[in-house]
Amino acid sequence: MKNRLSPVKINMMMNALLTLSSIIFPLITLPYVTRILGAEGVGRVYNASSVLSLFAVFAELGIPVYGIRACAKVRDDRAELSRTVREIMAVNLAVCAVVYMAFAVALFTVPALQSDRLLLTIMSSSILLNAVGVEWLYKALEKYVYITVRSVFFKLVALIAMFLMVRNENDYIVYGAITVFASAASNIVNFCGIHRYADLRPAGRHDLKRHIPAMLMLFALAAATTIYTSLDLAILDLFKGHAEAGMYGVSVKIKLVLVSLITSVSAVLLPRNSFYYEKNRIDDFYDLLAKTLNMVITVSLPVTFYFILFARESILLLAGDGFTGSIRPMQIIMPSVILIGISNIIGMQMLIPSDREKAVTAAAGAGAVTDLILNLILIPRYASSGAAAATLTAEVIVLCCLIAASRKDMALLLKDVNIKQSAAAFAASAAAAAAASWIKLIPEGPFVRLAASSVLFFGLYAVLTVCFWRRNGLLHRD
Repeated sequence: MKNRLSPVKINMMMNALLTLSSIIFPLITLPYVTRILGAEGVGRVYNASSVLSLFAVFAELGIPVYGIRACAKVRDDRAELSRTVREIMAVNLAVCAVVYMAFAVALFTVPALQSDRLLLTIMSSSILLNAVGVEWLYKALEKYVYITVRSVFFKLVALIAMFLMVRNENDYIVYGAITVFASAASNIVNFCGIHRYADLRPAGRHDLKRHIPAMLMLFALAAATTIYTSLDLAILDLFKGHAEAGMYGVSVKIKLVLVSLITSVSAVLLPRNSFYYEKNRIDDFYDLLAKTLNMVITVSLPVTFYFILFARESILLLAGDGFTGSIRPMQIIMPSVILIGISNIIGMQMLIPSDREKAVTAAAGAGAVTDLILNLILIPRYASSGAAAATLTAEVIVLCCLIAASRKDMALLLKDVNIKQSAAAFAASAAAAAAASWIKLIPEGPFVRLAASSVLFFGLYAVLTVCFWRRNGLLHRD
């Protein structure tokens, strides 16, 4: 019995597998769609996604995070859980109706949206699908095996559809529809399975207003985060056009894939830490955070080093010669992978479960203001490189604000964080980068250079890291 994996480890493994599927899907499709659709078509879809994310954040009203926390706290009481689910869904659907009305008005009154009206309409279906899918309930109950199996299945279906249906540069609308299917169609299955965990039929008294204050605070957080993660594409498209937005969008896409990989190990902690905090299990709360922070730093450092060094090869392989303009923005924005990984643990896994969303919202707001100002200053002169620099600076500001807001917690957290392990990860990453850099000089194509360099870089990093762990007695710790 001692060898059985703990629920947290199983959840992390499942979420890592889910994230891996999210990485493989764009890795397979990106080289294909960039060559078929070109920078113009890809830029249209990325811009539409960016625009819709602004409407989606209003429709969600902070519910994706609030729902996990609220349901996790009452997950052992079906009656109270059912009441909570019904109330949250009612609020979500009401807000969605208002957002769709605003979206319809924008489609017919905003000139910049006129040319892509059909694409935007089709992709907007994700807003409704996310509302009825109640993903937050399944995450609160830690049903990560179900979430992973279901998501991988729909991604495979979308992958097949991509190759069958996206055949020329005019199929960007089809591409947009398939991306929605890949990410949101599984919510229909979610809705059909709610009855296993909660009763949707009204029973007893309901109080929707009790959820609104926390929802609004988390909505402000989501709005601020969306601004500084999506506004750069919108401003870039406005000043420099679809093609430049497509260039930058590819570098952002790669960054987001890597961020998903890094944060997957900590994404499962919100329901668990909300439960620990509610039950006053403070030692378990900080111990889990410290272990995860050690892991995130150990993984994010080499990933950042590698993709800065081999940005050209990554872009050439994934997007082709027509996207060389994505190389410099990718190199500039890549350190944000480390920053976001740490910010995610401090904000989403430590402050949010302990009901301190105001501090996280303030940090995101500071990042949004910074990003907006710098985008307006840098994009007209430096185009996509300016947008990347603005985003990186915003992430620095967000992390600094989170650290400042959690000084007392950081003192408790850092007692269990192995500083030597982080320093060793940095040194091992630098050594691996130096050892692999000569591969950039070989005349073979980007695939060969990436294959050879990844084996050498991550192989050497793994050896150096294991040697450090063995020497310091860390290899067999839980």
